[in-house]
Amino acid sequence: MVDLSVTRGGLLVALAVLGVGLYEFRTLLEFLGLSVPIIPYLVAVVLLVFGIYGYVAFFDKWGTGTEIVEADSE
Repeated sequence: MVDLSVTRGGLLVALAVLGVGLYEFRTLLEFLGLSVPIIPYLVAVVLLVFGIYGYVAFFDKWGTGTEIVEADSE
């Protein structure tokens, strides 16, 4: 089984990229004629981000720089 061990900075960057990607998906849907209201959409994205961040924080899956370097060297 794969162990999820991420650094805080890496997770925050990944969540920022995810948020931008989801916003671009919304823009694509509007271009195709499917209008998505912005407020419920933003609430859903924020809840998703806090859910992922909370999961990692709650289950203590934070990795430190030394753990990641040791795993890479093995």
